Amino acid sequence: MNKLTAAITAVGSYVPNFVLTNKALEDIVETDDEWITTRTGIKERRILKPEEGEGSSYLAIKATQELLQKKNLDPKEIDLVIVATATPDSMVASTAAFVASEIGASNAFAYDLLAACSSFLFGMSTAASYIESGKYKKVLLVGADKMSSIIDYTDRTTCIIFGDGAGAVLFEPNYEGLGLQDEYLRADGSGRRFLGMEGGGSLMPATEESVKARKHYIFQDGKTVFKFAVSNMADVAEKIMERNDLSHEDVSWLVPHQANKRIIDATARRMGLDDSKVLTNIQRYGNTTSATLPLLLSDYEDKLKKGDNLVFTAFGGGFTWGSVYLKWAYN
Repeated sequence: MNKLTAAITAVGSYVPNFVLTNKALEDIVETDDEWITTRTGIKERRILKPEEGEGSSYLAIKATQELLQKKNLDPKEIDLVIVATATPDSMVASTAAFVASEIGASNAFAYDLLAACSSFLFGMSTAASYIESGKYKKVLLVGADKMSSIIDYTDRTTCIIFGDGAGAVLFEPNYEGLGLQDEYLRADGSGRRFLGMEGGGSLMPATEESVKARKHYIFQDGKTVFKFAVSNMADVAEKIMERNDLSHEDVSWLVPHQANKRIIDATARRMGLDDSKVLTNIQRYGNTTSATLPLLLSDYEDKLKKGDNLVFTAFGGGFTWGSVYLKWAYN
């Protein structure tokens, strides 16, 4: 029998109905469409409005329901639900547990995984490890974030970047040599000085003063984050290629975190890839944090072929970053 690997066998996604365009942001903060597009590549992003639904769990449930329908899968067959998110419904009760209950995954255990924009990438490693252990057959990994819930729409350094959305994938055992092949994951805790959210955690519980000081919104030192992201996303992608003897011709697709088009372009150049091999949807969704990678898989699912070599790469607050090499498992 061939070696057991963990392969993605289904995908699903969901983005809210409301579209927040660059033009609309011109009426909110001092910016314009050309400035945003030139610096980020973003033209619009989706925002979850209360009349449509509430919380990251709503996004996760909708993405998962699409996956279940496409796969014709009984949710009771799912062994584990992991929700990768930087914006859980609450800080105590598990969002993943609620998602599992709502979709009918009554035989699954569930938990959240938080590593900022690298959450889904780290979740891929976690989900694959459970499959490779032989204990579990079906692991649902969801990347979902309602970033609009922690964005200060008077801060043009952040409000132009982020949007809401969710994507879901199913990991199952594979004996054909497909699925997750290698990973290189990193972290540097000093990065929280440059990208994070001061309020809401145990270091700074909510007070009248912290709310007035707008400490419960994310902040970033744009220049520092950009510099770290450009170098580190490119470094890990290049390293994963070297470790697996992959040339630029061997790589079928780069699946990069959708934070900034210039960062994506720099990573592709380091890998020797032309634009035709780079998956992007940043222009339509912005940075959906934990959801960017599965949203790419969903949007481009019809272009992915069995045996394709996919290189994932991401960078997030904390700092967290890494790369995963995966062989696609179905047509």
